[in-house]
Amino acid sequence: MLGKNYDSEVCSAARALEIVGERWTLLIVRNALFAGSTRFRDFQSKLGLATNVLSTRLDTLVDAGLMTKDADEYRLSESGRDLVPTLLALTEWGDRWRAPRGRPIVYRHAECGGEVTLTMQCSHEHQVTNPALVLATPGPAMPEARAAGMLHAVHN
Repeated sequence: MLGKNYDSEVCSAARALEIVGERWTLLIVRNALFAGSTRFRDFQSKLGLATNVLSTRLDTLVDAGLMTKDADEYRLSESGRDLVPTLLALTEWGDRWRAPRGRPIVYRHAECGGEVTLTMQCSHEHQVTNPALVLATPGPAMPEARAAGMLHAVHN
């Protein structure tokens, strides 16, 4: 069984998974973002998960600062709302690989109604369409000893 943290990993994705990697957590965030859930009973009735599991997940989100709790209501913080692209990316992947009858949800821009999709773009504004062209290079917080052994590209 996996532990609750990835202390041996020098990776922001691993640190993010410490908070949002449990299977119900992103669904709770999704419901807070897009289904109007703010109360414990809203999350419980819409997701149908055990109350003890829901309570633990909500506490984790509050403790990590992704949500705030005011009386009976849970609200996403800025860091919680910043998970929108993550949810959209997972949805797009799921639509492509796990939705045999088609997309069950389409996300739209509230102002114009256009469909919201994600694109990868580099800092020079080039669109990146081939994942094999994404390189992983050491960042400023990567210890030198680890930087030498990094994987540098997505391999097929």
